[in-house]
Amino acid sequence: MFKTRLLSGIVLVAVLILTVGMGGPVLYTVLLAASLIGLMELYRTVKVQNQALGVVGYLGAIGYYILMYQNKMEYIMPLIILVLMLAMAVYVFAYPKFVAEQVMTVFFGVIYVAVMLSFVYQTRCLPDGMVMVWLIFLSSWGCDTCAYCVGMLIGKHKMAPILSPKKSVEGGVGGVVGAALLGAIFAACMNHFASADVSPVLCAVICGVGGAISQIGDLSASAIKRNHEIKDYGKLIPGHGGILDRFDSVIFTAPIIYYLTLWLIK
Repeated sequence: MFKTRLLSGIVLVAVLILTVGMGGPVLYTVLLAASLIGLMELYRTVKVQNQALGVVGYLGAIGYYILMYQNKMEYIMPLIILVLMLAMAVYVFAYPKFVAEQVMTVFFGVIYVAVMLSFVYQTRCLPDGMVMVWLIFLSSWGCDTCAYCVGMLIGKHKMAPILSPKKSVEGGVGGVVGAALLGAIFAACMNHFASADVSPVLCAVICGVGGAISQIGDLSASAIKRNHEIKDYGKLIPGHGGILDRFDSVIFTAPIIYYLTLWLIK
């Protein structure tokens, strides 16, 4: 299992380096595909992945990505309202086939998966996006790794004893500090080796905040799985689970990194 997890992790990182590095249509297409797969995984938990309700969510995600790519952001809110209305229409005219929880999950999924994950692409499109987009992954996965190591060494106080008994407060703090250090080191390396011009201090702050938020994303995904009594959302990535299992923290971190970059990096 460890070898499988390691190998699939290496492949995943290689794909990320390629797609994020290229940006543009390549990254856009990969994120759209990942969003649709993630939606399917989420909708599977409430058994609407192959139902009319699920189709509404998929179409909403595709519509959002089209508007985002064409920079028609003023139409996003009308689209969101339309998705809600269509989901409610299916709920009403198919009654009692679906229950309210399924309708809410469909609508929630469009925001939670498609919209929030799209901020990886939006961050990549910023003026300093070639550098800043990597803070999304450093702050989420870096925080997770640092939190695990610190928690194993000195973790004593449980962060969420019922939801995730192995996570500790000490690990959480260590994860945030570790993410901040990774952000500073990454910025310094990019400035030195890639002629970038970003502040290591600001990158440390952005990564630290992103690391804190990423832990909420991780625990949120775990809570949904526990509520529906499943171990993983899918099996797409051997040893890691599905898209939502691997990108649960990234989903929360991406919007934070995007807006902090807009506000702090001039």
